[in-house]
Amino acid sequence: MKITLLGTGTPTPSLKRMSSGYMVEVDGDVILFDHGPGAHHRMLEAGKKATDVTHVFFSHLHYDHCLDYGRLVLTHWDQGVGKLPELQVYGPPFTAKMTDLLFGADGIWGPDLKARTEHPLSTVIYNARGGDGQRAKPKPKVSELKSGDVVETNKWKLTCASVRHVQPFLHSYGYRLETDAGVFVYSGDTGPCKAIEKLADGADVLVNMCHYLSGTELGKEFAEGCMGHLELADLGATANVKNLVISHVTEQMDKPGVRERILRDMGERYSGNLFFGEDGMVIPLGDPLPAKLD
Repeated sequence: MKITLLGTGTPTPSLKRMSSGYMVEVDGDVILFDHGPGAHHRMLEAGKKATDVTHVFFSHLHYDHCLDYGRLVLTHWDQGVGKLPELQVYGPPFTAKMTDLLFGADGIWGPDLKARTEHPLSTVIYNARGGDGQRAKPKPKVSELKSGDVVETNKWKLTCASVRHVQPFLHSYGYRLETDAGVFVYSGDTGPCKAIEKLADGADVLVNMCHYLSGTELGKEFAEGCMGHLELADLGATANVKNLVISHVTEQMDKPGVRERILRDMGERYSGNLFFGEDGMVIPLGDPLPAKLD
């Protein structure tokens, strides 16, 4: 299992941190957890193309977690020229409607798809790429999940649980991915709650929202729906997580000296391996090892 951070930022535009996106490779499957603005570009930088992706899981439908979905589906379809299985897409309620509003006959990309499947200029390109016959339009296989649902293949098992964020306006999920190699947990966006503690229990890697410096929260409701750095440290300790990854990083935290302070503060409460997430970072399942000194 290979875990790559594609986007470790927030909705705030940044050239350093794209919005939420994470990639896990398991025995030939390429699984994306969220695909926010800029995550697709980071995926290309990490050496993977849309045509490599097999599964997508959305934690919730804030735009910073799903805006690159359109690019992913259209590129997977366009470059796949009818020779790839459809993407398997999972997410909370409204994922299917979002997909239809994007790619359905009356959707945002409906006129584009009509042109690409019917106009000779496009059909000749389709044939030149190896496509045969009448070109079908993209139809991702969408499954909407409920808290407690399990998705299982012969390679991995995934468990979904509702976590605390912006309910009742959006459903928000965390995910636990279990493989023969180890356990990966992604929090989505959440504040402290029992659900994420249970999902993260004994995980090899937990990638978790860390949205602010504890003690600077903007009121009670903000603190209930987002995670501060000390709360995250406590979560890592309580759940006995081996590798804890700080992500969904705000500008408040992303400053020289402040980053080091955060790691120092958290290290006083959590004794496992800490990672201050960066776009493109690959997270080990075991202990991080230093490179050879040349």
